[in-house]
Amino acid sequence: MARFRQDAKIAALKRSPLFEGLSRRQLAEIARLSDDLEVPAGTVLCNQGSRGQEFFIIVDGEATVSRDGENLGTVRGGDFFGEIALLEPVKRTATVTAATPLSLFVVSRQAFDTVVATDPAVERKVLRTVVRRLASQSGDPTL
Repeated sequence: MARFRQDAKIAALKRSPLFEGLSRRQLAEIARLSDDLEVPAGTVLCNQGSRGQEFFIIVDGEATVSRDGENLGTVRGGDFFGEIALLEPVKRTATVTAATPLSLFVVSRQAFDTVVATDPAVERKVLRTVVRRLASQSGDPTL
């Protein structure tokens, strides 16, 4: 049973730079296939070095982000992480652990692939966003 309203999920997805080019209908389809979760403090959401398979959007609560045992910061309601795992099962660059009880929703790579299979434009738009971001950060004046 869904805990979060569809509109709230769409708004949260829209805040992610990865989905900036998607229509409301496309965002709604991704939101529909997401899973709502509540986890207690201390739950590890992703481990540095493990293969990523999902994208997380925090609705309420806080989590700590660490790399090689060093605290890098805190993510909280409205923040997201793990979006690259929707495109490629790369190794996680940090560990994220619930510092408080968390309410969140998760988009799995499998759910994202389901959306892409029915609407290939989603993947094209997401890839264009990634390419634009990489190009803007490359420092190459010919781009």
